[in-house]
Order: sequence, then C-alpha cells, then structure tokens
Amino acid sequence: MRLILMLLLSVLTACQSIAPPPVGGQIRDLHTGQAVTPQALVERLAAAPRLIVGEQHDNADHHRLQLWLLQALGTQRAQGSLLLEMLTPEQQPRVDTVRHSPVLPKDLPGALGWSPGWDWSLYGPIVEFALGQPYPLLAANLDAIEIQRFYRHTSQLEGDRSNAANVKDELLEQIRESHCGLLPESQMPAMLAVQQQRDRRMAERLLAAPSPAILFAGAWHGRKDIGVPLHVLDLGASAAPRVLMLAEEGSEVTSAMADYVWYTPATPPVDYCAQMRQQR
Repeated sequence: MRLILMLLLSVLTACQSIAPPPVGGQIRDLHTGQAVTPQALVERLAAAPRLIVGEQHDNADHHRLQLWLLQALGTQRAQGSLLLEMLTPEQQPRVDTVRHSPVLPKDLPGALGWSPGWDWSLYGPIVEFALGQPYPLLAANLDAIEIQRFYRHTSQLEGDRSNAANVKDELLEQIRESHCGLLPESQMPAMLAVQQQRDRRMAERLLAAPSPAILFAGAWHGRKDIGVPLHVLDLGASAAPRVLMLAEEGSEVTSAMADYVWYTPATPPVDYCAQMRQQR
C-alpha cells in the first residue's frame, strides 16, 4: 500500500509546477552574473547527473529550499538518489530498514540513530520526504571510528587538485576561524586530514550513487575550489558535479566556488565563539 501511494504521489507531482517556499532572495548564475528564476534553476539543474547543494547548517530557509528542490526536480526527471553529509555508514542499515517499512516509526530520529548534533527540526522534513520516495537515501560521511583513525594517523590523499597548497591553506584558515582560534597549531594537520577525508568520502559516495544524484552538505564541503568537487575530479571523473550554493545575503560566492547561488535573507548572527570560550 505504501508503495502504491508513493507511485501515485510521484505521478501527481510530476504534473505540477511546485512553487518555492516564501523565502525570498535572489538566484544568480555565477558564470554569467544573470539573475535566474526558481523554475529556470530547476530546469538547468535537472540536466546534471551529479548535484551538490551547499548549505549553512543552522539556516532554516536553506533546508526549506532543499526540500522544495527535491520536490521540484522530481517533476522534471526521476531522481536516482539523495546523499546526506548528516548520515554515516553505521546508520545506513537503519535507513534502509525504515525506508522499506510499510509505515514510518513514531520515533523516526531514534529509529535512524539520528545524531543530536544535526537539528532534527531542520532536517526532519527532508529525511521524511526522502524516505517516502522510490530512490535510496544514502550516507555520505565518515563513521566516528574512522574520524578518530584519520585524526590519529594522518595520511595524504592521492590527487593533485585536493593536495594543492592553496586548497590546504584555505581549509586550514577555515578550520582556525570555525574553532575561533582556540585550536593549538599542533592539532591543525589532523583537523585538515579529517576535513579532506570527509570530502573524499563524499566524493566517493557521490560517484557510486545511482544517478542523477544529489548531495546535501555544508558549504565548505560543497565548494568547487576546495571541497568535494575537487575530489570527484581527483578520483578520475570527467566532469565536476554541478554546485548550487545556498548563502545568506552579504556573503561572497564566486564562480570559482559554485555554478549558482541562491542568496537568502541574512539571519541574526550567533556568537558561537563566545559559547565555545565559555565551555573551555
């Protein structure tokens, strides 16, 4: 019965043009500088065999747009798979079990082993929608035990693009800023290794996923100049994924970072550095 309902829903949505949520903001083609309508964006992204959507994790507008994008792309072509940075290989059997269940469990986060580090109120609607579709929902991140291993024993990845000095310097600076300058310099090589191993895993999973594949991940992972797209090319792909960056107004996103940007209204800043200092 659930499968029949899913197929009926797919047929119905395929006949409709889905309006985006009332988020506002402007979409730009970063290669031409021209403004793009939401419908035109969907039509262009529908042709991409691999798409990365970069997000700000705590921005609710970004997650509303991601859900809309999944629904809207579903009216253009059959989706092959959705990958999430927020899911790990350890969770994949749980995800598969839930996806094949006749009804979703009442405690869906518990059934999935969802990490409390990812705000379920933001990600829940996306996950629930994806679990109701005929395509797989796939883990794209590392398991905690893998992160610990890469942190203790750093190893250089193969590939000229991801090993470029400017790439590593940019990532190191981002790590410093995101940790508010509180990390000892001695820890920086290990943190960089973990970041790049995450990017490499996402690239591997994206290449292996049924196409057309979409990856939802943090903006730094999604960037063409330092993130997953470089690793996709280093792994031998003939073309990089298409990248749509969701960014708040006032942020600078260039054609080196993404193909398209959707600027959303800026949200009140949260002083995470003050919180981190209080916890020390």
